[in-house]
This record gives sequence, structure tokens and C-alpha cells, in this order.
Amino acid sequence: MRRRLGHHRQHGKQGGVGGRGLLLKLLIAVSVVLLICTLSLLFSATTTATNGSNAPSEINVEKLWESANSGGWRPSSSPRTDWPSPPKETKGYLRVRCNGGLNQQRTAICNAVLAARIMNATLVLPELDANSFWHDDSGFHGIYDAEHFIQSLRFDVRIVERIPEIHKNGKTKKIKAFQLRPPRDAPISWYTTEALEKMKEHGAIYLTPFSHRLAEEIDNPEYQRLRCRVNYHALRFKPHIMKLSESIVDKLRSQGRFMAIHLRFEMDMLAFAGCFDIFSSTEQKILKKYRMENFAKKTLIYKERRAIGKCPLTPEEVGLLLRAMGFNNSTRMYLAAGELFGGEHFMKPFRALFPHLENHSSVDSSEELAANARGLIGSAVDYMVCLLADIFMPTYDGPSNFANNLLGHRLYYGFRTNIRPDRKGLAPVFTAREEGQTASFEEAVRRVMLKTNFGGPHERISPESFYTNAWPECFCQVETQNPDDKCPSENVMQMLHSQLESENMDSEIYNQSDSVVSLAER
Repeated sequence: MRRRLGHHRQHGKQGGVGGRGLLLKLLIAVSVVLLICTLSLLFSATTTATNGSNAPSEINVEKLWESANSGGWRPSSSPRTDWPSPPKETKGYLRVRCNGGLNQQRTAICNAVLAARIMNATLVLPELDANSFWHDDSGFHGIYDAEHFIQSLRFDVRIVERIPEIHKNGKTKKIKAFQLRPPRDAPISWYTTEALEKMKEHGAIYLTPFSHRLAEEIDNPEYQRLRCRVNYHALRFKPHIMKLSESIVDKLRSQGRFMAIHLRFEMDMLAFAGCFDIFSSTEQKILKKYRMENFAKKTLIYKERRAIGKCPLTPEEVGLLLRAMGFNNSTRMYLAAGELFGGEHFMKPFRALFPHLENHSSVDSSEELAANARGLIGSAVDYMVCLLADIFMPTYDGPSNFANNLLGHRLYYGFRTNIRPDRKGLAPVFTAREEGQTASFEEAVRRVMLKTNFGGPHERISPESFYTNAWPECFCQVETQNPDDKCPSENVMQMLHSQLESENMDSEIYNQSDSVVSLAER
């Protein structure tokens, strides 16, 4: 600009008034350009201060105590298209053995019901593995309301307590189920071909183990809604477990609102994650031994694992995170956790930040709970308290079935607030703090957490599980232009009941003519 301006000045000496006029115009143009540039820089700086990495971020804690914005969605798992009742005659009997912990078994039960529907099979009440995880022989009848389970799913599948005996020619014969090991995340086609073929051949099949043995992502919304009907309606804990859970919640609520935290800092998860370096040499030996005995051999480097969000948050990190978000030391918390590895050494900093801590043992000292605190009943009570809490926070929702199922259940229960730490996003923030960079720590935590979902409807993106987020299949809208999202008729259950009654009546009339012989009479 200076060279061009100088050039015009030289012409100005030669051109008189015309040159000076041109110079004036150029000066005005330059001033306008400079003004625009200045305004642009100011706007850019303002935008950076508002949205950039250095932006101060605030989280409205009071709003977190309320349910998240539903966006006009509400839970609905009723059928929305033609959904025939299960026929009187099925292809055979399906037995399953659900292995793992309470919530791994829960998803397996949902999958078993769907598999029975897909195969047109009669489901035998699922078996709960007593040995591999809990060493608890409560069984289905000891945890769930079996009568409610069978009755709730009468429009979907036929369920029996056990495979009936065959009575023929004065003799009694038992049907022996053919044992099969389903592939992990087996597609529907496996059930309609290989499994169904064996069922027709033997009259019954026994699928074991049955954990994660049916693909989660199925391109059939009605099948997914059946999973939701099982998970959120049919699977109800036994009355005494529900009463015990409600009693604990009532005692907690008598002192105000509370947050439930699933503090996943237990030996099995730490060994699985390979996060050893923060422990003493003795503790590291214990974790490494457990990993060697229970998991596949793999070289795991702590710094790398932590950087990608694979390490559970420590109790102190959980406390620092919540304080940075704006929760103060009067916040009341319910801890759902097994035996914390490292003990009081790791809990002490957390207690210093949040002294009002409870668990099911401190709130309720009943003998039944004390005797089953580490078994299925203790886990069931923790599940219900976390479901009914004002806020739920899982500290490690990677392979944790407990956390994942609860996140999904709370979403279905009315978009109840969940705090899901972004461990990968938080890793460099905590690392910087450990290195002495504490000045902007809380602000950095808030910036990370503001990018997370606090319990509202959101798109399911892998690796998020269907059981963690059943939106949109198991939700609907009253007012919508999309027919797929429209809520079904209010009397849908009455219609299904009438349909089932009609089909049963037709079946009974047909059976009286001796045209059909049941499987048990063959």
C-alpha cells in the first residue's frame, strides 16, 4: 500500500487538482479497509473467547437435578405394526443358560425372548449361571418375578417353567435338549437355519453359554421394541427386593435429593483395563496375577491406556470432576460398588471432597442384604437405587453391563440425568494437573463435560450399545410428521389382548376336532 500510495503522490505533483482528488479517494478507501479489518479482528477475538479452547464454561448444576429435555419424545415399546400373537403350536423348546453378572444375564434374557420369537419357539424360563461369576444360586425365581415375566410377554412368546414330559402309550418320555454353542453376536439367520434345524430334529435345544449371542443391531424396529418390553417391563425384581430398594430410596429422599455413583474401581475391571501404574508394587502383582488368570495375554502400557480413555477414573478424579462441575460438599451420594481395590487409601481424597456418602449397607442393615451384599440381591438393590436416583454417574461405562443397562433404563424411564465422564477428553486435563498445571483445571474439565450428553435423546453411534440407548426404536412422538416415530394407539394392549383371546379360542375349537396333535403328544 505504501508503494502504491507513493506512486500516486508522484502523479499528484504532475496532475494538479485531479491527482489530489484521486489521492483523497485512495485515502478514504484505505481507511474503510482498515476499519473492516479491525472490526473483523475484534469479532474473531470475541468468537474465540466465547467458543474457543480458552472459553470460560459454566454448567448449570441446578438443571442437572432435573430430567433432561425430552425434545417431545416419550418411551414406547408397544408394537406399531401387525404383531401376531404366538401360535398355540411352536417349533420346539428353547433353553438358555445366562452367564455372567446380573446385568449381563439381563441382556441375555432379553436376547433369549427375541430368539424364541424369531424361531417361533416356546421359551423355557432362562437359567441364571450360579458359578462363573457370583457363586449365587438364587436363580430366576430368586431374583425376578417369574409370574409377572410370563404374563407380561404373553403377546410375544410362549414361556414355560420347564420342558414338559411326553406321555404316550402309557409311557413317560423326557425331551432331551440338544446342546449348541451360539456364535458371539450371531445374526438372525443363524437362529432361523442352524438352530431351528436342530430344534425341529430334537424338539428342544439348549444354548450355552448365552451372553452376547444375538446381534444387537437388527434392522427390525419391532424386534428391538420387544427387547425393550422385556428389559423395561417384563423383568421386574421380586417384591421383597423392590420393597427393600424403595425403602432405601425413601430414607435417602427424606434428607433431600441424591446422586448415585457406580464407582467401578474394583480388581476385575482394573485388571481387565491394564491400569496398574498408580498402585503399589504389591497391588500391581495382585492385579497382574488376576489378569493372567482371567484374561488374554496382551501388552498394556498405562500411559497409552489412560490417554485413550481405557482406565477407570480413580475416586479422587471423580471427586475433582464433580467439584469442577459445580457440586459442593453438601451433595449427598449413594455409592454402588463392589469392594474397591486399594481400599481407604484411594477413598480418602474423595471423602474429603464429598463427606455425605452412603451405600446400601449404611442405609439398610437388614440381615438379608448383609448376607447378599456381594451377590445378585445386593446388585439388584443397587440397580434399583441407581435407577431412581436424581442423578446417576458411572465412572467406567466401557464393558460395564451394570452402567450400560442403567443408562438405557434411565433414558427410557424419562430421560433422567446421567453424568458420563469423557475419560479420553479428561485424560490430558488430569495429567496436566498432576504435572502442576492447576490454574485452569476446573475450567478445562467443564469444557470437556459440556460436550457430553446428560441424558437426553441422542443418536446411537457405535460402540454405544442398544441396551445403553434404545432411541429412537423404543420412543415415540405424539406430534410428528414421520409415521415411523408416531406413538401407537392408546388401546394397543387391549387390541393385542383381544387378538390373543380370539386366536386361543380358534385354536381350542380346532384342537377339539382332533386335527392337530400337540408336540407333547407326539
